[in-house]
Amino acid sequence: MVVVMHPQATEEQKEHVRDTIRALDCKPRDIMGDEITIICVIGNTRALTPEQFEIIPGVDQVQRIQRPFKLVSREVQPHKTCFKVGNVTIGGNEIPIISGPCSVESREQFHEAALAVKASGAQILRGGAFKPRTSPYSFQGMGEEGLKIIAEASKETGLPTISEVMEPAMVPMVSKYIDILQIGARNMQNYPLLKAVGQSHRPAMLKRGLSATIEEMLLAAEYILSGGNHNVILCERGIRTFETWTRNTLDISAVPVLQKFTHLPVFVDPSHGTGYADYVAPVAKAGIAVGADGLMIEMHPTPERALSDGEQSLTPEALYALIPELRLVAQAVNRVIV
Repeated sequence: MVVVMHPQATEEQKEHVRDTIRALDCKPRDIMGDEITIICVIGNTRALTPEQFEIIPGVDQVQRIQRPFKLVSREVQPHKTCFKVGNVTIGGNEIPIISGPCSVESREQFHEAALAVKASGAQILRGGAFKPRTSPYSFQGMGEEGLKIIAEASKETGLPTISEVMEPAMVPMVSKYIDILQIGARNMQNYPLLKAVGQSHRPAMLKRGLSATIEEMLLAAEYILSGGNHNVILCERGIRTFETWTRNTLDISAVPVLQKFTHLPVFVDPSHGTGYADYVAPVAKAGIAVGADGLMIEMHPTPERALSDGEQSLTPEALYALIPELRLVAQAVNRVIV
């Protein structure tokens, strides 16, 4: 349920609505527009009626949200969520590119990668310090030392950073070093983690689970927003199907579907979506063509020696060649890659 206030509603009238919501054992969440304020009623609203709020001075109208996801819905917020990470705008007309290696393997490897990301024109630096791997014998990341290396590279290049967080206790530590918290596909429905990230001051990227429906992804995002963190990016990274010639099946149609039903920015990860470097460029172009707000592309200085995801990682030279081509696709759909 959402309470739409009159454009001329006073702050006292808005606070009256918030107090009423709290008295009904629910939580208020404000969405500020250019001209009006919408106050969302979070909690069990089945026993509530619009009339309980329509009689309050300053209330214009009350609407029930029919879908199970509320705060992420365009029914609640018709305009696109837009926020800044450093000097990079997320959710605007510009399409940011996130790039870097799957894992931080050493200080030398990551700094070389960071300089290549900067030189390519990509705007956000990625790197994994904690890696959830299918096999317990695979490289698991460098932990906090890896985060320190990422922070050093960020300071050197001026690029904001993104890295994965795997459990609630990690959120404060990772937040000390990293600008965007990534929730990986395997943790999309790790509800304690979603709640912890919801209470964080850091923006978050939520990756679609390996077998998750679009609705399940939106409900996972709802956990984060309901905790108070509204700076959330959704990332389509491919789902598991019967196909074996690619690592995953990138659901390209998920991008326009998500754009229709949610105001959150939508990114595409063609690296995990395909699993092979040869396919990254065409799928990245397709992502932009269907309306993605950003891309996440893995790049490693020497993919053949990578400790994780080498097959899907571009070389620096391949990334340099790809970004000008992506700019042309963005221009064709009235978007910009700087």
